[in-house]
Amino acid sequence: MTSKNAVTTSPVDMAARQELDIRPGDTVRVWQRIEEKGKVRLQAFEGLVLARKHGREAGGTFTVRRIASGVGVEKVFPLYTPMIDRVEIVKRSRVRRAKLYFIREKVAREARRQLRNSTMMDTRVTTDTVNKEKAAEKKAVLADAGVEAKNE
Repeated sequence: MTSKNAVTTSPVDMAARQELDIRPGDTVRVWQRIEEKGKVRLQAFEGLVLARKHGREAGGTFTVRRIASGVGVEKVFPLYTPMIDRVEIVKRSRVRRAKLYFIREKVAREARRQLRNSTMMDTRVTTDTVNKEKAAEKKAVLADAGVEAKNE
């Protein structure tokens, strides 16, 4: 006879997930299981925890934000989902807010400030450069044809 505690309802180690002390301001690396063509691979998503919602209850989530290719990407992870393999806390920062949603505007503001302070370089091609390139191409074509070009 099996006891009631021996029944597992989830493939997730519920006690370990419950003990995860993820807080806003932490930098975490979430290892996510991704199924492609019948295979399972692990993909890391590392970023800043902006929010933790619903505590340790069954529907608890945490929001992670990172910058990928210059674009801010946010993902909301359910705490007890079997699609998360493990969560590593990389860095812990002391913050004075429960939700760090202001980081979104702060990053955009800093990016605009950097653009304002940077100087634009002149990337136009001058006619002298174009003429030299055309002359070099013409010389190469004539050399392939076996004709010597006159010096210009």
